[in-house]
Amino acid sequence: MVRTRFAPSPTGYLHIGGARTALFSWAFARNQGGKFILRIEDTDLERSSQQSVQAILDGMAWLGLDYDEGPYYQMERLNRYQEVAEQLLQHNLAYYCYASKEELDILREQQRAAGLKPRYDGRWRDSNQSPPAGVKPVIRLKTPREGHVVFNDLVKGKVAVANHELDDLVLVRSDGTPTYNFGVVLDDLDMGITHVIRGDDHVNNTPRQVNILKALGASIPEYAHVPMILGADGERLSKRHGAVSVTHYRDQGYLPEALINYLARLGWSHGDEEIFSRGQLIEWFDLAAINRSPAKFNPEKLGWLNQQYIKVADDARLAALAMPFLKVRGCDPAGDPDLARIMHLLKERVSTIEELADAAVYFFRPIEPTEELKSRHFKAGIYPALQHLISQLASIEWKREAIHGEIKETIARHGLKFPNLAMPLRVMVTGEVQTPAIDAVLELLGREETLKRMQHQLDMFPK
Repeated sequence: MVRTRFAPSPTGYLHIGGARTALFSWAFARNQGGKFILRIEDTDLERSSQQSVQAILDGMAWLGLDYDEGPYYQMERLNRYQEVAEQLLQHNLAYYCYASKEELDILREQQRAAGLKPRYDGRWRDSNQSPPAGVKPVIRLKTPREGHVVFNDLVKGKVAVANHELDDLVLVRSDGTPTYNFGVVLDDLDMGITHVIRGDDHVNNTPRQVNILKALGASIPEYAHVPMILGADGERLSKRHGAVSVTHYRDQGYLPEALINYLARLGWSHGDEEIFSRGQLIEWFDLAAINRSPAKFNPEKLGWLNQQYIKVADDARLAALAMPFLKVRGCDPAGDPDLARIMHLLKERVSTIEELADAAVYFFRPIEPTEELKSRHFKAGIYPALQHLISQLASIEWKREAIHGEIKETIARHGLKFPNLAMPLRVMVTGEVQTPAIDAVLELLGREETLKRMQHQLDMFPK
């Protein structure tokens, strides 16, 4: 059975690159009828935090990336790492190294001065020296000195690295915690991971991890190293490009299905399909379709995609999502007018739930037009037509069709063109010039509120 995993380090939030790695691992497991495991690599004691763990869990939950096992925590497995390290020591496949940090710093400086690649020189590999007093050793792997590490990357193709390019990497630090390479290998082995899908910044670690697996006599999983995500300018993705927390997009009013769709298209494709469901992603996902070139993050494209999902989203769901944004804006959306109907009216025009809430504010509290809007649209010559319209609106059936009819009748009676009346009316009741059809707005706003706002502005009209 296919078993994949996502193994973030809890030293920050779940960012866009990490979310895409999780998505690809999840989608491949679901496509293959396999299992998806979540593992938290929390052995960086200085930088790891429970807050970051929660941010990762929240981001995964919001995106709907459900896992079949986990979360597992490396700090709960310290005895296992030590146990296996001892086995390697007993079989002469690893050794204690007592070199101090100062010694290793001097070694690297000497190697750089000689034009050599900085690397550990194996001074304790077969040493008969007595251990120095008071020094806690690290445990290093006896990396083979001959031959090559060869593996077939499912994205990059064949990768071969000469063993003499690799030094004896540290497996266990002097404080007893495993290094990344040792911990990840043993975790993947114990958890039966068959496919390791991760960013290509890890590709240089893979030969080292393969050597650890060989020392343990274990089978080698399949590796798929996914190219990194760049900003639109071709530079490494950063906060200035929009590489913020996944939950930031939630808080800005993006829909999780839109972000999932967008992340899937960052480096993977199925023909020319731009918009697809979670089910279609699972059905179509194939590691062979992952691009070898870096993907570019485009916030505008994400906004467009989110807009497409908002357009077809359920109105009641949009209302529930918009409600917290409206409350922050001083609105009480619990009563009339019906928020779901407002969402239906406005959702064609926005890219995020936040924009949707902004567009809905005037339904719940009056917005005073700016002086510039008043001077442009409130003309003395239109006063009689508006006065007539108020009197007509006071007694009609409050339906969009009837409202539209009264507006047309007023325009004809006073010899106006539609914008001559509709624009001042729109500004009077919404404080804005860009809204949906004014008859639809008035129907939702209600007779009492509409007339109240119109009369308030008319009282200040130039006569």
